[in-house]
Amino acid sequence: MHNLGTGRAWWARAAGGAVVLAALAQASSANAAGLFFSDRGVRPMGRGGAFVAGADDLGAIWYNPAGIVEAPHQVLADMSFLLFHSRYTREARVRQLDPNTGEPTGQAWNQTYPTAEGTAPIIPIPTLAVSHNLGLKDASFALGVFAPYAAGARYATTVAGQPNPGRYMLLNLDGSLLATPGAWVGYRLGKAVAIGGGFEMLMGTYRSQLMMSTCLPDRFVCAEEQPDFDSVSQLSVGPIYAPGGNLGITINAGEHVRIGASYQLPFYVNAPATVQVRVPPNAFFDQAYQDGDKAKVKMTLPWIARLGMEGRAEHFRGEVAFVYEAWHMHDKIEITPENIVLREVAMFPAEYRITPQVVPRNFKDTYSIRLGGEGWFDVEGYRLDVRGGVMWEPSAIPNPYLSTLTIDLDKVILGVGGSLHISDTWRFDALVERVIGMSRTVSVDPNDPNHAAYPLLNPVRATPAPYPDYVNGGKYEASATILGVGLAANYE
Repeated sequence: MHNLGTGRAWWARAAGGAVVLAALAQASSANAAGLFFSDRGVRPMGRGGAFVAGADDLGAIWYNPAGIVEAPHQVLADMSFLLFHSRYTREARVRQLDPNTGEPTGQAWNQTYPTAEGTAPIIPIPTLAVSHNLGLKDASFALGVFAPYAAGARYATTVAGQPNPGRYMLLNLDGSLLATPGAWVGYRLGKAVAIGGGFEMLMGTYRSQLMMSTCLPDRFVCAEEQPDFDSVSQLSVGPIYAPGGNLGITINAGEHVRIGASYQLPFYVNAPATVQVRVPPNAFFDQAYQDGDKAKVKMTLPWIARLGMEGRAEHFRGEVAFVYEAWHMHDKIEITPENIVLREVAMFPAEYRITPQVVPRNFKDTYSIRLGGEGWFDVEGYRLDVRGGVMWEPSAIPNPYLSTLTIDLDKVILGVGGSLHISDTWRFDALVERVIGMSRTVSVDPNDPNHAAYPLLNPVRATPAPYPDYVNGGKYEASATILGVGLAANYE
């Protein structure tokens, strides 16, 4: 229960609106393009993510489970560190309104705000897997768990002494923790073909914090985006249990050519959520209260199809791969409050229940093209692998819906890495990866069909504003360096 203010009708609606606005952040928990910043794995990303046909260790659990037949008795452990940096320079369209009618006077201008910079906590992103053939010559069974290479950005509450211009999209994702455990099996159908598949479960919790505004749209009492009408909203989603799975095949199409393909099933997220709202500092808020804080969040994360062809020589392997991701499935987020009731609200019924909401996302399908390879040679009796690769991927987020909440840009990913084989048993891996995001500018020109469309939520009014304030205009920049280490051990 939250004690609020004398403008209790205003804030009471705002508390309900917090369910909607904060739930947007749930989308950042995804583990694929559009909502992640890189594909995954120390050895695979050393090849630029071109690891579909060439998957032959336990990194195959994500890229192509047919490849685990190449590693029937193996333990794989790796971890990467994502050094993420973003910059957001907001531009807003400011309109002059007639204070008597609320209608535009025809006077409007663009305002540019100080640049806000985001970083992500430097925490290990792991992969852990183990396999065994259980005495079956042509089979391999694996258990494993991995986490997405997601950029959980954090932004300061103030920039240049003023409230952060992007505060209505995101402040931080602190406390989020997601992982995907699973079980897989691979089977060799003769010398030329292997197949594989697995069951996975996206699990964990997701937390986001951002600002919402409780200012009346008529501006008689407050100005649009007035800081002392800002209210901190935190959404905690979880526990999340979203089942999924993948299938794969590899074909040896000759002595020097191998073809691989895999399909990742979509994840359907349907998780409980808790909403917490901190009252605005304005003196209007004192007595109304919210009874209940539970909700349900539903969304769909897309299927992914991969296809690769690898050429093999005596001491070199090179692959070209194509990955398609059906992000059109992520078209909305549904938020269903569970008995969230507003009580003792002036000019409201004695019991005012918050109704379900639908948040449009309107993402689009995307793809990536990957080229990479690795070669090896002996150094003082030890085998040394060197690898490199490049990946190009356009963003899945249309310009009107780009925001710091789910920042994703057209990007080029460059990876280099290597492995040192101490023996036939022990292999040590390393990765250095650079993610180069292509800056994008979201227009605030209302005549531009791709202008900003991320609205400032105004939960005080029951109907949409006739002249909405969009808060995601401006320039977006992002890049990252990823450092990774790993170990693979083969056993009998």
